Amino acid sequence: MLETELSMPVKAYLESHGYQVNCEVKDCDIVATRGDDLIVVELKTSVNLTLLVQATKRQSISDTVYVAVPAPTKRNRQWRGTLTVLKRLELGLLLVEVGAMGMLVSKQFDPMPYQRKKNTRHRRALLTEVADRSGDYNVAGSTKTTLMTAYRENAILIACCLSKLGASSPKVLRSLGTGDKTTGILSANHYGWFQRVEKGVYALTDQGDLESRSNKPVYKKAQAHFKAHFRADR
Repeated sequence: MLETELSMPVKAYLESHGYQVNCEVKDCDIVATRGDDLIVVELKTSVNLTLLVQATKRQSISDTVYVAVPAPTKRNRQWRGTLTVLKRLELGLLLVEVGAMGMLVSKQFDPMPYQRKKNTRHRRALLTEVADRSGDYNVAGSTKTTLMTAYRENAILIACCLSKLGASSPKVLRSLGTGDKTTGILSANHYGWFQRVEKGVYALTDQGDLESRSNKPVYKKAQAHFKAHFRADR
């Protein structure tokens, strides 16, 4: 079982308990929020040192950190020792297994309640990233693939607007709801999608037009956003 195969059942499990779930957020495999509750889940194909290091790092953001792994075929002495280590580290455990009805997730135990000093800056950045995303377009555990971040979504929206309007100023783009980061995204040109054609005016490059359209669900939302704001603006 691959890490990416763990993603959807764990996401569905958390959503069934009323959480909003996002994958691959600020180095966290899965982030789930419900009101003031914040859960972080780290995925691995087995419990190993890398997983334990990652999971304990996440405890600086949230007290509620789980690890999710495939259910073991043998629950022997080594497995019982693994459970002891996870409990000592105050981590929760979710097991994923294939059942007659598909992939099933079972909670073995919750993290032990323990109040740690939180890294409020990292926690705030994580929650801001979740809030600024329009949806969940990533698969947890993915490697060597382009992740959809709030920044990339914002750049796609700007690209979509430029494709409709032609060369425009950041002020015009912001009037269409591209946000306060519009000028920074255009000038930084992190993806190579934009070019300055004159002072304070930017156009979309051919690369930007092609790559911004590559994620169809996000681009479709950007088109709907443009249509709604363009009509309202007129």
